[in-house]
Amino acid sequence: VSELPYITVEAVARGEAVVHCKGKTRTVFLPAALQKKLRRYMQSQKIQSGPVFITRTGKPMNRSNIWREMKALCERANVAPSKVFPHSLRHLFARTFYSIDHDVAKLADLLGHSNINTTRIYIITTGAEHRRKMETMRLVI
Repeated sequence: VSELPYITVEAVARGEAVVHCKGKTRTVFLPAALQKKLRRYMQSQKIQSGPVFITRTGKPMNRSNIWREMKALCERANVAPSKVFPHSLRHLFARTFYSIDHDVAKLADLLGHSNINTTRIYIITTGAEHRRKMETMRLVI
């Protein structure tokens, strides 16, 4: 969510957003498919410059706006609102990236973590996941 103000019309055109957060600067890449969707969204909303994600009054969306939207979606999807937080999106990204790439150092760079142990918190697996993985290993003949 903290990256949203940096997703601007100009960033979409470049295919990357330069994010300044918590004293760090990093680049968030916008894949071509996402750029295409964002361009269509910007066109439909008549957004020609500045932040892409804005409120009805034209101000950049913030954490509370996102949380409110997520809570409304929860109710429609029959998900307990107490289970959903904006930061969960970051965890979802981290787990999805790691499941594809398995490179915790690269993930730490993408998330802007200077310490890999911080990144490991995002990708911790449960005992049930370990059990499923072991079952597929066919260790007993």
